[in-house]
Amino acid sequence: MSTTLPAPTPLDPEVTGASPRTYLVKTLGCQMNVHDSEHMAGMLEQAGYVPAAPEDAASEDADVIVINTCAVRENAADKLYGNLGRLAGTKRARPGMQIAVGGCLAQKDRAGIVERAPWVDVVFGTHNLDVLPVLLERARHNERAEVEIAESLQVFPSTLPTRRESAYAGWVSISVGCNNTCTFCIVPHLRGKERDRRPGEILAEVEALMQQGAIEVTLLGQNVNSYGVEFGDRGAFAKLLRAAGAVEGLERLRFTSPHPAAFTDDVIDAMAATPTVMPQLHMPLQSGSDRVLRAMRRSYRSEKFLGILDRVRAAMPHAAITTDIIVGFPGETEEDFAETLRVVEASRFASAFTFQYSPRPGTPAADLPDQLPKAVVQERYERLVALQERISLEENQAQVGRTLDVLMAEGEGRKDGTTERRSGRAEDNRLVHLALPADLAPQDAPRPGDVVTVTVTHGAPHHLVADSAATGGTFAVRRTRAGDAWEVRQAGDDAHDHGGAGAACGTGAPAPRGPVVLGLPTIGLRA
Repeated sequence: MSTTLPAPTPLDPEVTGASPRTYLVKTLGCQMNVHDSEHMAGMLEQAGYVPAAPEDAASEDADVIVINTCAVRENAADKLYGNLGRLAGTKRARPGMQIAVGGCLAQKDRAGIVERAPWVDVVFGTHNLDVLPVLLERARHNERAEVEIAESLQVFPSTLPTRRESAYAGWVSISVGCNNTCTFCIVPHLRGKERDRRPGEILAEVEALMQQGAIEVTLLGQNVNSYGVEFGDRGAFAKLLRAAGAVEGLERLRFTSPHPAAFTDDVIDAMAATPTVMPQLHMPLQSGSDRVLRAMRRSYRSEKFLGILDRVRAAMPHAAITTDIIVGFPGETEEDFAETLRVVEASRFASAFTFQYSPRPGTPAADLPDQLPKAVVQERYERLVALQERISLEENQAQVGRTLDVLMAEGEGRKDGTTERRSGRAEDNRLVHLALPADLAPQDAPRPGDVVTVTVTHGAPHHLVADSAATGGTFAVRRTRAGDAWEVRQAGDDAHDHGGAGAACGTGAPAPRGPVVLGLPTIGLRA
């Protein structure tokens, strides 16, 4: 049961006479977790904490370390407790240091985390991110661990203060929770039933991001294309795509993840008709076997899935489609697995996130008979990966000779320092490493957030290389306001207003709050 807590006392150095406490948020898991971590960082900064310097963050040297956990796969707990074990010694050597654990595994394991790792100071769940600063202060004052797990959503996360990781691209949550009952998935249990945000709130957040300098937005939800069920409008997501895509200043709009069962042609029409919606689709397949899909309670079959891909590609011929696949679901036969290989071959995915099934306690699949031997699952997994690697290589090699607009990114190219390339994402979200002209002046080099036009010269399974500039070929830089925003942040002039999604961060002005007409019924928020 959640308790309403008073706001924490800001850790203002002018008031306390001490140096501001530093923080580090470590994220384990999906895009939803990444966005939740941005809210955690925003709340901590609003409470007076400051980010740990990059070199300190790399060595996990901070006054407060928050671990935002995932619980979807079996190794989630191993990752958490591995991190906690390493931090135990750090905490002993650093008096006053605090460790907090949040996210899906915290929602699931609750006080068990403190029992297993008694040096943890705070545990909080997916439904009450807003209590983090208060719990830290309470734990410090009481000198004991504080555990608070709410059973249902207390505050919609997007209304919380936010410290965006990127100056040029942002996540915007359109819903939380999930109404599906997939037998392998624990997410609905941990994040609750789907709750949809009002469309005006979503568009106001997109507009605020544009005011901050961003040019790319990804709409987030456990099942984005069921958006609007709460309103009684099954066409709401297509309308939202068109409306968000028309926001002034937006250049790239993406979304993740849709569910094949609820994927309708009006969404395809909206994608094709809205220039800012990128030619990219991530849609989980999970299995190519209809029998396994039935056992998973995935309410579509392989032919429906393939039909959706055909219609997407007919509307957007250059769309890159990616997916998730589980290998070794209980009872999966060699014939079932062969069906998965057939569908993967037919789908021509640009890439796939492939997973070996692991039983999650609390899910129906964990109690199913015919759990497969590890060796069988491993062998099938390796065959699937080999097939997808071949397809990804062929699809990327087919990109050679294409001229692409690449949004330059920060941290995407781990080898950029040695290869002297820069990295970013094409419109279809493929990772591109590109060369710069030898005679390019440093002040003319593209910044993260700028857009560079290049021609692809090489395709590898997981990336494209565009070295056209090295041979005097295609190379053009479009400096953008997103690049300007990145430069301002690097210079330390990024004066953030952490007032939540309704604040235009860094502008001092509120986000637009006028009426936004999206063709949806106007229903008051639930009490």
